[in-house]
Amino acid sequence: MHELLKLAEKSSIREDALEFEIGDTIDVHTRILEGNKERIQVFSGVVLARRGSGTRETFTVRRIVAGEGVERTFPVHSPKIARLEIKRHGRVRRAKLFYLRDRTGKATRLAERRPKTKANTPKNLK
Repeated sequence: MHELLKLAEKSSIREDALEFEIGDTIDVHTRILEGNKERIQVFSGVVLARRGSGTRETFTVRRIVAGEGVERTFPVHSPKIARLEIKRHGRVRRAKLFYLRDRTGKATRLAERRPKTKANTPKNLK
């Protein structure tokens, strides 16, 4: 049964996989239909969680609007997501950042994570 499910989901999975991690600050560009017009709306915030697998995989993004926390959950493989822009990488030690819901102001900031490149790795000492 598991193989049948994978085969059925294969057609719905994105070719251009969205690559981001928990704690990243991202801009999600979403296609919105208003009448017969289509426009792009941007939702920016911190990625709190990823859950599921295959076509059922989703991620939750949180932002603060007028002092109120707003969370939105997006399907990873949705054709409604036009593109995803990574603004900064947050350094986290958890898979789910639900503790950020209780925090306000500067307490919600995450330390910057530097991407692993050759320039950031220490040189071997001989």
